[in-house]
Amino acid sequence: MNQSPHASTLSTDAAAPALEDSGSWWTRPSGGREVLILALPMVISTSFTSVMHFIDRMFLTWHSSTAMAASMQAGLAQWTLICFAFGVASYVNSFVAQYHGAGHDERIGASVWQGIWFGILLSPLFLLAIPLAPGFFALVGHDPALQREEVLYFQILAWASGPTIIATAMSTFFTGRGQMVVTMIVSGIACAINIIADYFLIFDKFDLGVEGIAGAAYATVLAHWSTVVIYALWMYQKKYRQRYRLTTNWRFDPKLMLRLIYFGGSSGLQMLIEGAGFTVLLLLVGRLGKLEAEATTLAFNINIVAFIPMVGLGIAISTLVGQQLGQNRPDLAERATWTGLTLGMLYSSVAALLYFAAPDLFLMGHAAGAHWEGFQEIRDVAVILLRFVALYFLFDTMQIVFVCALKGAGDTLFVLFVAAVVSITGVAVGQLGAMYFGGGLYWWWSVLTGWLFTLAMCYLTRFLHGDWKKMRVIEQKYLDDASLIPVVDVG
Repeated sequence: MNQSPHASTLSTDAAAPALEDSGSWWTRPSGGREVLILALPMVISTSFTSVMHFIDRMFLTWHSSTAMAASMQAGLAQWTLICFAFGVASYVNSFVAQYHGAGHDERIGASVWQGIWFGILLSPLFLLAIPLAPGFFALVGHDPALQREEVLYFQILAWASGPTIIATAMSTFFTGRGQMVVTMIVSGIACAINIIADYFLIFDKFDLGVEGIAGAAYATVLAHWSTVVIYALWMYQKKYRQRYRLTTNWRFDPKLMLRLIYFGGSSGLQMLIEGAGFTVLLLLVGRLGKLEAEATTLAFNINIVAFIPMVGLGIAISTLVGQQLGQNRPDLAERATWTGLTLGMLYSSVAALLYFAAPDLFLMGHAAGAHWEGFQEIRDVAVILLRFVALYFLFDTMQIVFVCALKGAGDTLFVLFVAAVVSITGVAVGQLGAMYFGGGLYWWWSVLTGWLFTLAMCYLTRFLHGDWKKMRVIEQKYLDDASLIPVVDVG
């Protein structure tokens, strides 16, 4: 019986039945249909998030270019603040998936509650960053007008940090069991709330004295708290409370929390390091000048529409890998990953082609309401940046697929090591090139492209090596009786 926080290991030769090859690529186990059934609702769900951010910044573009740029910079700073906790909370998905695959649904409620407790306990700490915001953004050295907007946005957005983590843990109750449609519905409702609130608050339609970037921040806070409430109401249904022991296994479980922090902590640190590196890169680009900062923000805001749905695909792959490993079927876990990569590359190839060939298709929304002087110059630079996006989006899709497969198995320490080395190297190379060789905006975007290419190759190599097939995040005693249990949810 393995009660240590370390990954359980199994012999794949002894545990796994022969790979099932019946059916076509589309119909076979872990084939196109099965992966798409799980992935499509999550792609739509995360698309709602991307639409929410896109509309947010599009409205801010109509309001002012400074507000639009500040929302990206301060938003990334707030993401860096919470991404460790987000990584831990989201990793509950792997526990839920593996317990569900092993047929131990009674452990799911306890797992989800540890993620909720983690968010509750950290919520007060996020608010401590509010008084530190002016000093931090002054240190960055941006234009004073940009700094004021950044500080305001960050300070209000801090109130959304706690509910973001809590809602993430709640969402894993559904995603880990493959019930992705619920997450899609909840995300859609939150998106609608955010967009409606954006319109009325950014443009101060109610004469509340709140407008611009402050209105956008308050709308985001409202949407995140709404998500917590909706998930809580959904989970409180009798069929969930009894089967998954959501109301009896709500207490803090030190041993299970230790396992979650061990695996999820590595995942969270990886996200923190990558998020911090990316934020530093963006802040350094912002020091090049107002035009560079605004064009970069515009290009990223367009890219986010296509990129975030790939996060949904990654969640689906992580879930399938966890469920199949819970059943001791690493063969089907591997097949699900390759199937997911095929679907992801088809999608990203189309998006990359459109970025390169028809950039104004994505810019028309921003241009429609941006009547202030200087937008055309920003647009011209953004079009060039979208060519970088067209290239690195393919690498980004690859790294999402493989990193989610590795994390779904429990191979989080390797992922953490790669993230640390590549992120630190990327920022260092970028800054050295800028300082000693006069590297400007396009240099930094070249560094970003190389950064994502390196991540993709490292995670691909690790996946091919196969050590992840022997890893599990749940306790050994819950794997001893694992068999070919159908992973079907009746909820």
